[in-house]
Amino acid sequence: MDGLASRAHCPAMAFSRLILIACVAALTGSGAGAEPEDHGPPPPDTAAWFGLHLIDTSTEGAINGAREDEARRIQTAEDVIAQDLQARGFTLMAPPAEQVAQIKNPTKSNGSDSRIARQMGAHYAISGEVQKVSNLILTLNLYLREAESGETLRAGVVDIRGNTDESFRRGYLYLLKNIIFREE
Repeated sequence: MDGLASRAHCPAMAFSRLILIACVAALTGSGAGAEPEDHGPPPPDTAAWFGLHLIDTSTEGAINGAREDEARRIQTAEDVIAQDLQARGFTLMAPPAEQVAQIKNPTKSNGSDSRIARQMGAHYAISGEVQKVSNLILTLNLYLREAESGETLRAGVVDIRGNTDESFRRGYLYLLKNIIFREE
């Protein structure tokens, strides 16, 4: 390459470098590609606690109906969750039974849980569900929503094996510690 040709490429290369530097600076400065900012676990405050809702899609449930031991197990799991929330500084409030009775499932109520919590003066609406696929496979869900906006602040799901008191207790404690109140 002669001297004239190399000088002709020099401005083009300089311009290309300038464009590359501008793109890198723009992407770095704007945070493009960064994950959304998580503000950590929600701080303790008042919460309307709607409890747990059972969704039984098992063949056993379809044939035999509700089981007394499962109702007791869900009540025990609700107590474990409530104790954990209170130990974290939350003040739990029971929503009015007549309003809750009008909701099939508070976790999927088109914002009714948040509306009720807001009317009660609570900062959060907390609810959960247990989906029973069989006696061996169950899914536990928990939702923590801001009452004012209805925005889900934290939600989590964990699968458990075994329809026992211990599996429910461990499942919900894991969900609370490692998902809902996980430190970032």
